[in-house]
Amino acid sequence: MAPDAGKAVIKNADMEQDMQQEIVEMASDAMMRFEVEKDMAAHIKRTADKKFGTTWHVIVGRSFGSFVTHACL
Repeated sequence: MAPDAGKAVIKNADMEQDMQQEIVEMASDAMMRFEVEKDMAAHIKRTADKKFGTTWHVIVGRSFGSFVTHACL
């Protein structure tokens, strides 16, 4: 196994460091609780919606690329 396997790497984000850490912890929790990727995504979304508001889109899986834009209100 590679030394960085299982470590979250955030390459670009425009959210506060504390929020980033909480999202990483949510993802880690989801990965431990669920085996199916759609269930992981649903858990992360529900948790983030409760904590930060209902604006989250969550994608879980291998080889997913995305580019998402947003507007701060």
